Amino acid sequence: MSDSPSDKSIAIIAYITFIGTIIAYFLNREAKHPFATKHIQNMFGLLLILFCAQVAYGYMNPILGDVLWIGSFGAWAFSLVTAIIGKEPAIPFFSQKFQEWFQFLK
Repeated sequence: MSDSPSDKSIAIIAYITFIGTIIAYFLNREAKHPFATKHIQNMFGLLLILFCAQVAYGYMNPILGDVLWIGSFGAWAFSLVTAIIGKEPAIPFFSQKFQEWFQFLK
């Protein structure tokens, strides 16, 4: 039995706040599980959208900030469920783009 967490466990950890994403990244650096990497990239993208939502709410338009926040929350919940059931991240358009944009997280 291995002492390292499985790829599914790392993927689930990635969705536990931004600190979980950092922890999952460091857990995955040695083993480099493709499944976990995709979920880490997905969560990193969702965190960026959440950051944009906060900026939009505070400095631009509160309604736009709320829409972005609700959208990112819904995408986060959906992505967490996909990690729990062992599926690839599948947010339309975004998951594929996150895989392309965040290659540095591999």
